[in-house]
Amino acid sequence: MRQEKLVGVVCNRKRKGHEEEDAEFDEPATIQAICDALGRHGIATVTLDADATLVQKLLERKVDMVFNIAEGIRGRGRESQVPAILDFLGIPYTGSDPVALGLSMDKMLCELVASGCGVCTARHVLVKDVGDIPSSLPYPVIVKPNAEGSGKGISEHCIATGKDELERLVREGLKGVEDGLLVEEYLPGREFTVGVLGNGKTKQILPPMEILYNSCTQGTYKVYSYKVKCNYKDYVRYACPAPLSQEETDRLSDAAGKVFDALSCHDVARADFRMDAQGNFRFLEINPLPGLAPNYSDLPMIAQAAGIDYDGLVCAIYDAACSRIAGMTR
Repeated sequence: MRQEKLVGVVCNRKRKGHEEEDAEFDEPATIQAICDALGRHGIATVTLDADATLVQKLLERKVDMVFNIAEGIRGRGRESQVPAILDFLGIPYTGSDPVALGLSMDKMLCELVASGCGVCTARHVLVKDVGDIPSSLPYPVIVKPNAEGSGKGISEHCIATGKDELERLVREGLKGVEDGLLVEEYLPGREFTVGVLGNGKTKQILPPMEILYNSCTQGTYKVYSYKVKCNYKDYVRYACPAPLSQEETDRLSDAAGKVFDALSCHDVARADFRMDAQGNFRFLEINPLPGLAPNYSDLPMIAQAAGIDYDGLVCAIYDAACSRIAGMTR
């Protein structure tokens, strides 16, 4: 009879030949690194692919808990798929619930939530047809899919400086996109990302990291696109902690915490911000399922700068979930 707790690491693996399609999925090395980190702390793991046989595998392996890094398959609610299955089966898991993940994936809805809790965003509009483009847009604007992550769908040419250029980008961008495009005021200032660990009053806001561009990526503009993220060493470098005043750091941390709480995120997240021309912070999006690739993903770099090594980060996420779950059952 098994005595130790068995944790299922539920994931989607990258496939060869599907680079952009699988942009949000994890490399086998990342999945193994998470298992190794948990294993070094006495936690037994089994890797389970989030495919059509996931329910059967969960029941057969009788996992006690899931460490969820699965991005899901298809649709703007894809990140919610695995947590919804786990809720249905009554299996506890790390990370946010289906509602928080679904809202965060929809950039338009997420920005509405952020605005509702007093966090400033860029001016934006959701476009599902060229006819949806308003006449009063503040050019330049950036065009990006409303429900994608990891820079997917943000092309090398995603900035429009006028109506004709915007209409062309919208026509091209809507091909194969079901959830519309977010047309958003281009913010020319500095770019930051903020990590959050834990829950409630004990959550920890990690020091902000600044993304520094080595050069412009489109004309005179700087965009953290899919191509830039794939070739980040050529385009960007990182500064963590970001060179900000204490007052600026506090404002960024407060904004990240407000959005985290407003969405009822759990255990871990990473929030992205950019400055406008006047130097004001504007919220872009929050990712409650941030990448955990060692020496590559933003969150492990942020944690490292805060004195938390990779094992410590993985175990902090796991421990936060365990504490939260224990509190729910008391």
